[in-house]
Amino acid sequence: MTLTDRTRLVQTISNPEKVWDIIVVGGGATGLGTALDAASRGYKTLLLEQADFAKGTSSRSTKLVHGGVRYLAQGNIGLVREALYERGLLLKNAPHLVKNLSFVIPNYRWWESMFYTIGLGIYDLLAGKLSFGRTKHISKKQILTDLPGINPKGLHGGVVYYDGQFDDSRLAVNLAQTCLEQGATVLNYFRATGLVKNEKQKIIGVKAIDNETGTIYQLKTKVVINATGVFVDDLLQMDKPEDKPLVRPSQGVHVVIERSFMPSDEALMIPKTSDGRVLFVVPWHGKLVVGTTDTPIDSHSLEPVALEAEINFILNTAADYLAKAPTRKDILSVFAGLRPLAAPQNDSSKTKEISRSHKLIISPSGMITMIGGKWTTYRKMGEDAVDKAIEVGGLKPEISRTKDLAIHGSIKGLDWNEHLYFYGSDRDAVLALVNENPGWGKKLHPKYDYLQAEVIWAVRHEMARTVEDVLARRIRLLFLDAKAAIEAAPVVSRLIAEELKKDATWQDEQIASFTKLAQAYLLH
Repeated sequence: MTLTDRTRLVQTISNPEKVWDIIVVGGGATGLGTALDAASRGYKTLLLEQADFAKGTSSRSTKLVHGGVRYLAQGNIGLVREALYERGLLLKNAPHLVKNLSFVIPNYRWWESMFYTIGLGIYDLLAGKLSFGRTKHISKKQILTDLPGINPKGLHGGVVYYDGQFDDSRLAVNLAQTCLEQGATVLNYFRATGLVKNEKQKIIGVKAIDNETGTIYQLKTKVVINATGVFVDDLLQMDKPEDKPLVRPSQGVHVVIERSFMPSDEALMIPKTSDGRVLFVVPWHGKLVVGTTDTPIDSHSLEPVALEAEINFILNTAADYLAKAPTRKDILSVFAGLRPLAAPQNDSSKTKEISRSHKLIISPSGMITMIGGKWTTYRKMGEDAVDKAIEVGGLKPEISRTKDLAIHGSIKGLDWNEHLYFYGSDRDAVLALVNENPGWGKKLHPKYDYLQAEVIWAVRHEMARTVEDVLARRIRLLFLDAKAAIEAAPVVSRLIAEELKKDATWQDEQIASFTKLAQAYLLH
């Protein structure tokens, strides 16, 4: 029985008298970072996620581990310095998922080169010893060599700076595995349905339901940490139904196109779009990810949908900077994510001005809620949340150990061009599954290198339960090529069914539900 075996994990919560030190609700970047910090300090830790790990915002980022050049422009030096420090720790602790990436800012006005070189020089200084490389000016000729496919018309030269890139949901999966290795219990498809309070109206437990079996649990705890991102208000409403919302979602959309539009290992950073944001064109898993937008949204959902205006904005902006303008028919996948921004106290509609710093809010009931933040600072957010939990829950103080804690899969010296690189130290074990069943050595789709063995590995060792879990977040095919993901769904469904002992009806339902979901990633 493996650490990730669901039956074993459910058994750990079956004793109704067991008292957890900390229950974390939410299995995205914030929740996983918090659970890992808590478990590595020795606290009895349980994490509950209503869907799959990183199902929401945490799988839909621009795939950057960065200090935030935009926040530097806003003068938010503290946030930038903290994020640059955390960026360095991530590269050290998860070198199989995080790498240094050079970004080119093309200059179409003569003065821009000096302006950006000076500004990004400050960025380098703030990074200190953890700098990824020094900003430098490059000539027009050099840009055209480094970024084939960039629009040469009116180009003066450019500035190169260095930042980090990663695979977001793969990091989430590895964090969940690391939590288990540190003694935590983490469960996906487990939804918190209510809070249990004592006579003093302090929270002493969580009611939850296993979405797979319908079994209801009442779980005792000393502290509850609400780390549900854009869903924080749902849990806060269970605590105090009359409270105003704390979070205002902002939608960010990305489109994915073929690498042929800019066949380079470097990224393009467009420093000022028509709405005052920055736009990135980033090479990722053999494609280009282009984004993002910033659109205030009134409601939240697990599957937000890109608006036509957002898609057009990305395409129009990219057309100004790429020699060959991408069109709607070139889009392989479009995905939307919601940022959990702290709701402004006034009526400001400019979401780019709402802080990305994280905040901790303590309810009178003792629940700790984390709002704001970003992937790059997930570790620090977790540390801060657990520090507060020690105080609120009267736990025996222990210091945080995550600064130097290697994340599951951590290994250096990878070949980033080999598609199995993101398994890190698990790579050989994934390939070894082919010895058990030679059929698992076959591809999932003729156009891509993903193997059937990866589905088996995802189910056995990475807590994947559905076709979507595999195609969206264990391997990233849905985000890279939605049409190919739909075509691969029947094979994935069959393989999962064989592993989990599911019948043909289950297989058909899985294919149908995944196909329906994936349609939203396609432009029609």
